[in-house]
Amino acid sequence: MSLFEESQTQQSKELALSRTNIASALAIGTIALLMLGVQPILLGALVEGHNATLKGIGAIAMSEVVALGVGVALSDALLPLSRLRSIGITAALFTAMLDAATVLTIGDVHLTVVRSAAGLGEGVLLWLTTCAIVRSSTPERITGIFLVVQTLAQAALAATYATLVVPRTGWQGGYLVLAVLTLVPCVAVAWLPPSVAPLRAKTDSRFRWSLATALPPVIVFLQMAAIGALWAYLEPLGKRAGFDPEGAQAVIAGVLVMQVLGGTSASFAVRRIGAVRVLTTAAILLGIITSAIHLLPFGASLPFSLLCATYGFAWLFLMPFQVNLAFRVDPAGGVAMLIPAMQLLGTALGPFSASLLIRDGDVGWVPLVSAGFALTSATLLVLGRSRFRLNPDAMSAILAVGPGGSSPAAESAGR
Repeated sequence: MSLFEESQTQQSKELALSRTNIASALAIGTIALLMLGVQPILLGALVEGHNATLKGIGAIAMSEVVALGVGVALSDALLPLSRLRSIGITAALFTAMLDAATVLTIGDVHLTVVRSAAGLGEGVLLWLTTCAIVRSSTPERITGIFLVVQTLAQAALAATYATLVVPRTGWQGGYLVLAVLTLVPCVAVAWLPPSVAPLRAKTDSRFRWSLATALPPVIVFLQMAAIGALWAYLEPLGKRAGFDPEGAQAVIAGVLVMQVLGGTSASFAVRRIGAVRVLTTAAILLGIITSAIHLLPFGASLPFSLLCATYGFAWLFLMPFQVNLAFRVDPAGGVAMLIPAMQLLGTALGPFSASLLIRDGDVGWVPLVSAGFALTSATLLVLGRSRFRLNPDAMSAILAVGPGGSSPAAESAGR
């Protein structure tokens, strides 16, 4: 074995984390993202209680998700890798305090400020999870596990909110329950490693932007904006379809369950079906679903539920294929590194864009905003189809991985 190979082997051992370390990190990240699953329920309850307006909840939803992404980025740039446990405890206490403070907050502007600050804390907690995932021996598999686990947790919490918490204690109880759950990382950090080693710096800086490499991030942004726009307003849309508040919240919990099924199915299909085909079909399907929701008459609760179930399945099914598409145009992974940020940004700005068209409390135009984003992404996929063919560099990267080996390109490029 050469000195270089020995160095790589030693670094792999240093970076390897135990199963307990990984489980702790996934638990912390799951808590950090619980808000995303119950956000439509709580925002709908805020409107119902006249503490926020329908237009305002778009900005509230956007601010928290954007702040979450900013929190991850700032943590990666500024926080030390030698104090993970103390950082986790501080972030959990900070976020829990803001969840509790939300109960005393009234008005769109004040709620936007408080939830933005909470998003920053959630971002720090999520950063702890990413620190562990990228240093695991099988980051792709751990990422898939995390996707399913955090969605299951969101679904369970949403069902509890819809049936027990919000009907009995209102939105205030919802945020207080969230505050209590956010304290869990204070205990979970005990199983995190106290510190981790820095990742090896990348030396390849030959990446160049082109139309082909710019299209995947734009397409991902548009698709997630379509999803986010509908998600933030799903509770008032459910009422528009004839559900009472509890029924609309139950639909939200059902959507989260369908997300789990979609994500699980995608993990088996991502290397067997072409990414362009799947993303184009999913974008058109989202456009059809959201347009149909717009056209539903009052009282069409069953069709609304079925459309929402299909929407939830498509949501998590398409996300692995978005990464697949990025590796097709850039096998080195430069574009793929941007995909999580674009997913968060799209999910955040979609609700804000939809909020601009709400007039007199009518959310009827929201599904059409979502449809517009989805169909625009489908158009870009069709027009750019020839640019998404697996290029020779990507194929070489895949073929270069022998039996038992793995690489980001090999795991994500697929067929």
